[in-house]
Amino acid sequence: MSHRKSLCALALALVSFAALILTALPAHAGAPNVVLRWNQALLTAIRSGTLGPPQVARALAIVHTCAYDAWAAYDGVAVGTRLGGSLRRPPAERTQANKTEAISFAAHLAAVDLYPAQRAGFDALMTELGYDPADTSSRPAGIGVTACQAVLDHRHADGSNQLGGYADTTGYAPVNAPVVVAEPLTTLNEPGRWAPLTYVNRAGVLVTPPFLAPHWGQVASFSGDARDLADAVIPPYAYGSSGFSTQAAEIVSGTAALTDRQKSISEYWSDGPSSETPPGHWSLFAQQISARDRHGLDKDVKMFFALANSVMDAGIASWEVKRDRDSARPITAIRFLYKGQQIPTWGGRVVDGASWVPYQVPTFPTPPFGEYVSGHSTFSAAAAEVLKRFTGADAFGGQALIAKGSSLVEPGVTPAQDVTLSWSTFSAAADEAGLSRRYGGIHFRLGDLQGRALGRAVGGAAWERAKDYWSGRG
Repeated sequence: MSHRKSLCALALALVSFAALILTALPAHAGAPNVVLRWNQALLTAIRSGTLGPPQVARALAIVHTCAYDAWAAYDGVAVGTRLGGSLRRPPAERTQANKTEAISFAAHLAAVDLYPAQRAGFDALMTELGYDPADTSSRPAGIGVTACQAVLDHRHADGSNQLGGYADTTGYAPVNAPVVVAEPLTTLNEPGRWAPLTYVNRAGVLVTPPFLAPHWGQVASFSGDARDLADAVIPPYAYGSSGFSTQAAEIVSGTAALTDRQKSISEYWSDGPSSETPPGHWSLFAQQISARDRHGLDKDVKMFFALANSVMDAGIASWEVKRDRDSARPITAIRFLYKGQQIPTWGGRVVDGASWVPYQVPTFPTPPFGEYVSGHSTFSAAAAEVLKRFTGADAFGGQALIAKGSSLVEPGVTPAQDVTLSWSTFSAAADEAGLSRRYGGIHFRLGDLQGRALGRAVGGAAWERAKDYWSGRG
């Protein structure tokens, strides 16, 4: 099977899962509410864009915060995140139609600000919903625009440098020279520290991506606690310690013994380029929960508001640790430790350790930022914590079918038969997301486990903050 065909097969499997989520609405519910519609529109833009996971998480948070703040004006108790209760409308105006219009104008303004190149799609959704995006003369439209503009003004100065293209503001520079993936490693300046990778990407271009957003730990968090929680995380194993060599050995032996199920788990959760990334992945899960629990507009506004801000804070916290620890990825640590030695690896092969590669597509061998802690683990644990608290239980019931031969790493070969992944609880899904990065040779055990712990703490803090807003405590 060609690489293109295998890519299509995997995409079809994932799209089928997304379609299951979107078509799971009960028949009496009618069309998805505007919170779901705008979430879907943003995920489409995310898949077409080039932003990395922490920026995607922030984008989701901004859109859903704008939607929430617009909605709060039509609630009797809730307060907005920027303007408090100053926009509150009288009971006679608190209609579904007014909420829907205010949310749509707010979400549209935010989405265009974040993904200006995708404006045509956002305008088309407004037209489909029955609104002229250029006409903000109605009271609900004005409420939505006013509420969202206050959020955008705040976020344009939040430390992300969105208006500067998210460029680094800290002057970060790697201590190691780039490692050419196609060539055996000879040396590293500091084996315990992060090194850029040079490889040929999916477009056939030789690239050396820099550390993605090393300034991200400085972004203002929703709860206000993300950075403090990050700074409390224990350090990774240092180069030269027994822990450092043991964790590398575990990845070598683990990736060499991968089962088809483990490979499927690795690829399903990978969420690399042209995907909705880990934060968006959990937004897809939230759509399934909305359908399962028959949410109305009010519930979805709250759920996506809390969820999106938890994953934004997870990105801030995990990137704070990544930048501070600047730790080596398995691909460079293993190459350095095992150069000149013949070691087993996936696919039943034996390679010189200096040329070892993780179980990843060659066009994206490892994400361009430090190993410790795992972003997948942090994002997923934070999201699971919020969904668990919002629904009042850990029960999930999600699943995904991985089609036979759909692997992008071993196209046409793996898995040998269809594999169904299923998660009875949100926690189980989050744990599998973290474990998937160890199966794929992207993260070490400690980076995964500490990321999970950090994510749970971040999710809990974001949940409490969100609950304060919709309970009127601000």
